[in-house]
Amino acid sequence: MRTNMDFSPFYRSSIGFDRIFDLLEKANVPQNGDNWPPYDITKLSEEAYRIVIAVAGFGENELTITHEPNMLVINGAKTENEEVQYLHHGLALRPFVRHFELADHVMVEGAKLENGLLIIDLKKEIPEEMKPRRIAINAAPAKKSSKRIEGEVAA
Repeated sequence: MRTNMDFSPFYRSSIGFDRIFDLLEKANVPQNGDNWPPYDITKLSEEAYRIVIAVAGFGENELTITHEPNMLVINGAKTENEEVQYLHHGLALRPFVRHFELADHVMVEGAKLENGLLIIDLKKEIPEEMKPRRIAINAAPAKKSSKRIEGEVAA
């Protein structure tokens, strides 16, 4: 059971988290229910991921992979052969579009089509300037506190 949540109070007290709230709002909206083609997402290591999509019957020239900012889009469109007369048409070779939201700094390493499976390898590469770094603490030389006591000068 899903309930509608209002994220507007969070917008007032947070800066730079707009994308996270947009993702949460999208997750709350029911999808079109089309789960074709089936796919798996696996985590290979802390920085490596893999998406495997079952695209049996599609050739390399009938699949398109597009990497947009924070989005991976896979299109599949089978070319129609008008000369073929089907007596039974049971293969699901209809066109499809799959969208995958990607985190910041996730890049596509490569894709291959193997045994009817489209395999897309992803890697999270955080730029050097964004990685945590240790800050050295410079100890300032201690100032000598010289207290001067003024006293009476003996004459």
